[in-house]
Amino acid sequence: MALIIDGKKIAAEIKNELMSEVQALKVKNITPKLALLIVGSDPASQIYVKSKEKLCNEIGMASLVLHKEEAITENEILKIIRAWNDAPDIHGILVQLPLPKHINENKILLNINPSKDVDGFHPENIGRLVTGLPTYIPCTPLGIYELLKRYEIDLKGKHCVVVGRSNIVGKPIANLLVQKVPNANAIVTICHTAAHSMSHYTKQADIIIAAVGVPELIRGDDVKDGVVVIDVGINRISAPETEKGYKIVGDVAYNEVLQKASAITPVPGGVGPMTIAMLLTNTIRAAKNEVYL
Repeated sequence: MALIIDGKKIAAEIKNELMSEVQALKVKNITPKLALLIVGSDPASQIYVKSKEKLCNEIGMASLVLHKEEAITENEILKIIRAWNDAPDIHGILVQLPLPKHINENKILLNINPSKDVDGFHPENIGRLVTGLPTYIPCTPLGIYELLKRYEIDLKGKHCVVVGRSNIVGKPIANLLVQKVPNANAIVTICHTAAHSMSHYTKQADIIIAAVGVPELIRGDDVKDGVVVIDVGINRISAPETEKGYKIVGDVAYNEVLQKASAITPVPGGVGPMTIAMLLTNTIRAAKNEVYL
């Protein structure tokens, strides 16, 4: 029977740990503060920002949410970012993506002070991750790392196949797990849509991290017995038999792969809750001037 890797449970444990850290910082007159910028009216982005703000409040952190209309100019956003860079009471800065098409996202992210880049997307922080220097790690990969660590899944010398090559998940998790550090030190293969046969690679994997955004791409026949599966995918598919008319599935056919896996994350309830927990972890570390690796 496969072990179900419960992201909700681990995220709740981390939340309690962070509450204690925040209280200890407040004794030193430091209140970790996260500044969030959201532009436009994308419903998913609004939900994400509200959940981040809510969790900040729950653990005693401060938050600043600035909601701007879609017509805002690039220069106006840069002015906001630079002011936040200079604000000593703001420890973490997050710009909710996507931004409107007339805004150059890369230019905005490049202007965030790397020491306040708690999303871990600034090229300086990515470069430090690649070279094994202390840095802020992107939140979803960091959440995956924490799940594997807390469930005591040994990666040393194991073959980890990462399906997906995004800058948000695929590339950073591959760079993190290949590092010669505790709870990593894996043999990593990055697999993507150019592969002549995805299953050729996934069948070799001791650990699969699926982050490609294709509903139930990886089936039971694509994995070997005993595999550990971390499913990052969040995909909405039609389900007329349900009240909402749709359901959320991952990049892995859960019921099929469950029969062969030694451990697996559900969708939802696996990696998702860890991402916000890691965002707050990074912000608290920024307030303490601490980094990973």
